[in-house]
This record gives sequence, structure tokens and C-alpha cells, in this order.
Amino acid sequence: MKRKDKIFTVQFRRKREDKTNYRKRIELLKSGKPRLVVRPFLKNIIAQIIEFDKVGDRTLVSATGYELEKFGWHFSKGNIPAAYLTGLLVGKKGLKKGIKEAVLDIDGKTPLKGTRVFACLKGAVDAGLVVPHSEDVFPSEERLRGEHIKGYFELGKWNSESQFAEMKKKGVDLGKITDVFEEVRKKIMEM
Repeated sequence: MKRKDKIFTVQFRRKREDKTNYRKRIELLKSGKPRLVVRPFLKNIIAQIIEFDKVGDRTLVSATGYELEKFGWHFSKGNIPAAYLTGLLVGKKGLKKGIKEAVLDIDGKTPLKGTRVFACLKGAVDAGLVVPHSEDVFPSEERLRGEHIKGYFELGKWNSESQFAEMKKKGVDLGKITDVFEEVRKKIMEM
């Protein structure tokens, strides 16, 4: 009687943990360009320009929402205006290091029009970085400036105990978010 053993092949650890989609990764690496990696979190957004290396990927430049405080941004670090400004910052840092082009890497996330990922991409493109994209995926200019946040705040229909509580503690006026956005944008563009 013949024995029918199955040979079991163990997947790569990062694939097993559902952290890396190697098919998408190889497609991005084939371009030969650095990757603009955007990772949104609830209270922050991280944007990095990463280059492939045989030993391991190298981060060339990085920016987070918390770096915006140096430029006078004291609002949420995870909203659409903060994502745009973070993209603008990483784009400017990349240009200073001689990086002129990149490809967007969103790591298996569903690409939805108008999200923080594409706000960050818009910021990098406005900084001068050449990244292949379609104009219709970007959020509107009003959302980039934070007018939707300002409008909601001025309606006054929000829960005073939880929503905007952190901003109240800091003494930040959300009615001025669009003005502060323009000031921070100007400061980043001048660096």
C-alpha cells in the first residue's frame, strides 16, 4: 500500500500574520522608484519615503502628524487637513534629500476616494514630488482646509462631553482651523 504524505509548506511569517501582500509589494518594487508609504491611525498619520535594499528597506525621510506642532498646528493630528500637511512635509523633506519621484504604497488597504491617504498624497504632490495618481481621488479643497470640521463645530450639535473635548482643554478655537491651516501650509512651503 502506497503512503500518500502531503508536503506542507509554511508561508512567510509576514504573510501568515497578514502584514505583507508580496504580490503587491513586488509590483511596487518593479518600478525601481522609492515608495511613499502612508499609514493612517486614529490620532496620527505617518508618511515615509522608503527605498528597497537587499538587507532590508531603508527609510529615507519620514514625517508624522506630531511634527506639525513645530509649525503651529495644535488641532487633531489624524484628520484630513493634518494628513495633507504631513504629506506636504514629507514631500518637502524628500525634495531636500534629492528624491524627485515615488510610487504610493497603501499596503493592501482599500483605496477610497477622498480619504486621509489621498490627502497625504495630495500634499506630497503639491510639495513637488512626482507620484503617479488620478486627480479625482483627492479630497476637495474645502475638506483639505478643514472647512467641514469648522462647519460642524459652528453648528453646535456635537456632544460637549466627548467631541472636541481635547481641543477645549488645550484652549484651541476650532473656528480658526482654516486660517491656521493656511499659515502652516505657508511655513512648510517656505522650508
